Amino acid sequence: MKKFAILMTAALLVSGQSMAAEKLRIGNEGAYAPFNQIDPNGKLTGFDIDIGNALCEKMKAECVWVTQDWDGIIPGLLAKKYDAIVSSMSVTDERKQAVDFTERYYSNSLRYIAKKGSKLDVKNLKGKTIGAQRATIAAIYLEDNMKGVVDIKVYDTQDNAYIDLAAGRLDAVLGDMLVNYDWLQSDAGKGFDFFGEAFNRSDEIGIAVRKGEDKLRQQLNAALKAIRADGTYAKINAKYFPFDIY
Repeated sequence: MKKFAILMTAALLVSGQSMAAEKLRIGNEGAYAPFNQIDPNGKLTGFDIDIGNALCEKMKAECVWVTQDWDGIIPGLLAKKYDAIVSSMSVTDERKQAVDFTERYYSNSLRYIAKKGSKLDVKNLKGKTIGAQRATIAAIYLEDNMKGVVDIKVYDTQDNAYIDLAAGRLDAVLGDMLVNYDWLQSDAGKGFDFFGEAFNRSDEIGIAVRKGEDKLRQQLNAALKAIRADGTYAKINAKYFPFDIY
């Protein structure tokens, strides 16, 4: 029995080491502040990163972050370059055809921003030039609802849309309210402001996994529930926003 107990203890230690050494590869754009960006030292930072790291800690897994351009982020998941996407991805019916999603880890809406004093009216944007990041909810909204009414310009990154807005090449940018809020707090965004009310308030942001990988999806959902319950989520939220984004 003593020998058996020793063997069992050894087995548990090996099992624990194996779990601790397990890696979860996570795909992320790295160009969507404040949710994800590369800092001056080349480190991936942001709300998404903090959430992903907290989930890995709960799952006793090592986070391995993989940066990927937004346009190729779902193909990268399907090609098994990573195991999940934690990159502020909206849950949509179209995306559900390609991937499965966890429960939401935050909620979002859309809102326009423009130069202060521009007096733009969301009900009368005819002939204006509006920018958005390609393959986002904002770009899809413009294509579906504003095509032929406004001149739509799409960009590979949100930052490039902001650059053209600041340079006067755009009349307005439509984007995620929370991302626009963060930019407006920056030095570059100080001469700009929201106009019109936020809309598309049902936008939920989830973690994408390959179809059929229910075990991983359930583990991520359990970890999300745990960080919500123990206050970890609230601490991360407060680091980036003075209001609850869940």
